[in-house]
Amino acid sequence: MARTSKRIQLLEAAAEIVNEQGIEYLTLDAVAKRAGVSKGGLLYHFNNKLALIQGLVDYADELYRTNVNGHMDEEVGEGKLIRAFIEATREHQKKNASITSGMLAAQGTNSNLLAPLQKTYKDWQYKIEHDGLDDVDATIYRLAVDGLWLSEIFGIDAIDESMRQDVLNRLTEYSYHKQND
Repeated sequence: MARTSKRIQLLEAAAEIVNEQGIEYLTLDAVAKRAGVSKGGLLYHFNNKLALIQGLVDYADELYRTNVNGHMDEEVGEGKLIRAFIEATREHQKKNASITSGMLAAQGTNSNLLAPLQKTYKDWQYKIEHDGLDDVDATIYRLAVDGLWLSEIFGIDAIDESMRQDVLNRLTEYSYHKQND
């Protein structure tokens, strides 16, 4: 089993605090305690709370790109990016906590810290629009997936797991159907 780096350990501890208690409980002391490191050890990696939050956003961006890119090899044909996006959302529902906490912490502290995620989304949007599907249809699929994910983040999804899977299946089905029209 691979050993988790201290930096990742600290980021995951910060993500847990944000997700379990809220951004107001994200302090350097709380993160150090949760991660089982000294405050000096935390300060070696992140010299202040803003740097920690930026680290969370960067980590979230990396995780999200890795999740989506990991599904790109499994997909073929037109619309493969949107299907990879759908599959990353399907598979990583529970693993998205770090992504979620990074977004929430940045939005609650300094929305300019979201720049890495905004750039990733801008790049994806361009590629989704040029991936062989109708650009409006492809954007609707992306927005539907984002809506599902955001509704889950805020606990307002109001659908069970079976419906969630049916929605994702339908989006995948439509993305295949549209490429054959």
